[in-house]
Amino acid sequence: MCTSILELAECNGAGKSPEGWVNLTHVAISFDHPHHAMLDDAVTIDFVNEVLGPGKRVGVELTLESARALHAALGKVIVDVEEDIKPRPRAGKLAKAA
Repeated sequence: MCTSILELAECNGAGKSPEGWVNLTHVAISFDHPHHAMLDDAVTIDFVNEVLGPGKRVGVELTLESARALHAALGKVIVDVEEDIKPRPRAGKLAKAA
């Protein structure tokens, strides 16, 4: 499948590239053939600074299932912050790695 699904949004934050931290201005999300992940198709999320160009992108390629899990986790964090709820305790292997 060639990129036929693409969403663009402004964002304000920072991401770490091989050269160091980059201030981010935009995010592009697509569903396409990945460049690096060994998958047939992937949800690709590219964080960029429009001024610095695509060479300074911070990108990830995820399976659709992983993208769904990321979406759910982001949703939970956003709801917690917006409702001013204390953070949930972390569980399992991820808590030990964090």
